[in-house]
Amino acid sequence: MIRVANAPVSYGAFELTVGVLPNVPGPERVLDAIAAAGYEGTELGPLGYFGAGETLRERLSRRGLRLAGAFVELRFGDGDLAPLAATLDLLDGFGAQPVLCDRGPRDGDVDLAGVARAVELARARGFEPSFHHHMGTRVQTPAEIERLLQGTDVALLLDSGHLTAAGGDAVQAAREWRDRVAHVHVKDVRLAVLETAPTWDEAWRGGAFCELGTGDVDLEGFFRQLDGYSGWIVVEQDWMPAPGDDPATQIEAQARNRRWLAEHVGL
Repeated sequence: MIRVANAPVSYGAFELTVGVLPNVPGPERVLDAIAAAGYEGTELGPLGYFGAGETLRERLSRRGLRLAGAFVELRFGDGDLAPLAATLDLLDGFGAQPVLCDRGPRDGDVDLAGVARAVELARARGFEPSFHHHMGTRVQTPAEIERLLQGTDVALLLDSGHLTAAGGDAVQAAREWRDRVAHVHVKDVRLAVLETAPTWDEAWRGGAFCELGTGDVDLEGFFRQLDGYSGWIVVEQDWMPAPGDDPATQIEAQARNRRWLAEHVGL
């Protein structure tokens, strides 16, 4: 069964903004918006943003939402798995998937033994993690993803936007790695923004990720290759609020993204 979720980052709420920027919507407003747009769930966002334990459970259940997953950045190879342990503590009892991601920077190959240790910890706690390839990290390009898949048994979180931004073909990736995919982030991306920005960080802050169907990813082809997939489809349209930005505009965009999925791929 496919379930469709969104994530706090689509509304401007993530590690670099929560408690830092004044115009980041609060957790109740974000959860209300996710539910009103017709999503079935949400990813966790920064630890504590949605609360924990009974607070988190009540906030989700009141809106009929489920928790899809939780993003965990680790510097694989340095031996520090404390952020993962803290995330697993919070996820206990929610049935959500920990999503592993390299913290970067791009200074060589990711330590596969370090990835394996993180996977082992998650499994020992009763979780089956996935790995998120991501721009700006040591698992960014198709070749780096292939090395990860060949050198570990971790499942893949396939992200259509990050894959395309890294020079890959999202349709081909969905076809070739389909058997390892256990979680999906659906994004669209404007390659022209990447081509004109001097760095990935500036492109990201400049709105490289756009509403579904308005960028350069063949999303309909991507979903055709995922035929038979069972799991979460998570819409992410990363947004960094600028001074004076009104979150209402981004809230409306996520409602349009939900309608796009219904109208174009039947989800």
